[in-house]
Amino acid sequence: MMNETKLIGTFFKPRQKAIAKYATQAEAIQDKVLRQLLHRAEGTEWGLKHDYRSIKGYQDFQARVPVQTYEEIKEYVDRMRHGEKNVLWPGEVVWYAKSSGTTNDKSKFIPVSKEGLQTVHYAGGRDAVALYLQQNPASRVFSGRTLILGGSHAPNYNLKNSLVGDLSAILIENINPLVNLIRVPEKRIALLSDFEEKMEKIARVAMDKDITNISGVPSWMLAVLKRVMELKGTDNLADVWPNLEIFFHGGVAFTPYREQYKQLIRTDKMHYMETYNASEGFFGLQNDPADPAMMLMIDYGVFYEFLPMDEFDSPNPHVVPLTGVEVGKNYAMLISTACGLWRYMIGDTVKFTSKDPYKFIITGRTKHFINAFGEELMVDNAEQGLARACKETGAQVAEYSAAPVFMDADAKCRHQWLIEFAVMPDSLDKFAEILDKTLQEINSDYEAKRYKDITLQPLEIVVARPKLFHDWLKEKGKLGGQHKVPRLSNSRDYIEEMLSLNRK
Repeated sequence: MMNETKLIGTFFKPRQKAIAKYATQAEAIQDKVLRQLLHRAEGTEWGLKHDYRSIKGYQDFQARVPVQTYEEIKEYVDRMRHGEKNVLWPGEVVWYAKSSGTTNDKSKFIPVSKEGLQTVHYAGGRDAVALYLQQNPASRVFSGRTLILGGSHAPNYNLKNSLVGDLSAILIENINPLVNLIRVPEKRIALLSDFEEKMEKIARVAMDKDITNISGVPSWMLAVLKRVMELKGTDNLADVWPNLEIFFHGGVAFTPYREQYKQLIRTDKMHYMETYNASEGFFGLQNDPADPAMMLMIDYGVFYEFLPMDEFDSPNPHVVPLTGVEVGKNYAMLISTACGLWRYMIGDTVKFTSKDPYKFIITGRTKHFINAFGEELMVDNAEQGLARACKETGAQVAEYSAAPVFMDADAKCRHQWLIEFAVMPDSLDKFAEILDKTLQEINSDYEAKRYKDITLQPLEIVVARPKLFHDWLKEKGKLGGQHKVPRLSNSRDYIEEMLSLNRK
């Protein structure tokens, strides 16, 4: 039988060779990206304002262009959404990815240019396949169909051909027609706005197809897969799709979902690849299944800079380009892209694990951590602690969120964790103890605040009822797409809403 994958795989060989150069030519590659971006945008309003034409190199760029947050570019973006051309990027930008980061009611509208669509977003998808085939030469991924989950979009200010919505919906809307021959579901279903209706229709369409690969956010994909298994009357997805071999996942950390997927898809030929794709761009791919760190993709239309988190509140932080980063240090990531974002603070924090090639883990969000008492608890810490507690108690975590209790009736302070378990631990007290001890082991600031229970008391776990987080997202109109549950928060705003819903 002809192996279609082997034949198609030859087209990915040049990219595999180009990616291999990341380990030795990172500085030259990123310098070239910056020069190309500046040249393309020198005639735009933004480029003229900052005199891009006279910029000779990175030092000029850094000195001339201030670090941006969404608030600083919001006015520019809104003008672009109303049809103005040559503002942040040449020509007219007609697509806008609606992003809220987590579940903030104030949405961001991230411009997605035609150039950015190809050189950033689609480039990431193609390279995910290239790296997977390199790791798995015996793959038959192209012998069947691909299940891709996406969000929805809507007209942008009623401008002709202009759309605003989830990035995934913009990608599906503009995808190469050849991909539609192997993709499930059809566009009409993929772009439905009601997630529950869409989930049901996708499950019914996909359950009798020969699915070899799936792509999407782990939490939403899990809902679809469980429905497929319900409809087929099985507890093992490998019975439904015996040729399923890879899940390309991103959007949220995979750690809380890993064991659930292993139990749902019980086959030794199943693979998982982490991707770092956001509304603002496609930044990283896992190139080694044994290493959770992702490789930074450095030859797309993205120039990277990094702001040390220990200088985050400094008026003059020492921002560095890629070659200036230190392994093991926590950074806020800044990007300049072919979509017209310039020195833009995306809101994610990363830590590099190696520099040849540059590999990193996502440690959290610049606004989503707990530092109410100086403990500096990041999402990465939380994921590690939960993973160990699950392993030692037989538990599985479906969703979670945590926040500080500033002072209770006994003048005690602690962290409160609201956890929805897919499988309950053999002992909730043991789970809490292991989580607490692990956080102390991996975070010296947390350990110091927990010393003799003086500042922080032992953490508290509240068990969430089934589907609590689903219902909370639904109540906020945030089901599906790229919407995420806020994992850690310095305030109690989110968790109080959830606790109120948990009592209903």
